[in-house]
Amino acid sequence: MTLTARPSQEPDLPALAALFNHTVRQGGTTAHEEEWDVPTFKTYYFDDPVMVHTVLKDDQPVGFQAVFALPDNGLSIGSFTDQQNPVGGAGSVMFEATKAAAIAAGYTFINAKIRADNVPGLAYYTKMGFTDHAIDKDVPLADGTPMDRITKRLML
Repeated sequence: MTLTARPSQEPDLPALAALFNHTVRQGGTTAHEEEWDVPTFKTYYFDDPVMVHTVLKDDQPVGFQAVFALPDNGLSIGSFTDQQNPVGGAGSVMFEATKAAAIAAGYTFINAKIRADNVPGLAYYTKMGFTDHAIDKDVPLADGTPMDRITKRLML
């Protein structure tokens, strides 16, 4: 098995949208609560971000990471990996590509905002070197359930 990461390409979009939608259907590991069609996914996770990296297992997309511009030369990150057929190491490979590109572009920090009940997400960003930065208390989910959002930050 070979894992590689590269900037996302338009032909990746159907596979990445399917991966995103599966994660949304599972619930609990993303702030997104509704599935998206490919054009909506493209607008948000391909056209809008500063950069997007796709992680590939033997040339097949198994995850992606997008970063969006923040004030003060920062970025906000979103990460998704295949939850149907998890691939060990995919998150680390795509983050190394994202981090290197962010440093090369001169950004000074990356924020990750994670639902407090997303234990795997909190652990992932901690493993990648992020530290707790802020908490937004009781942000309501679509059904009204209050859920804290924890912001972790990595200084570059």
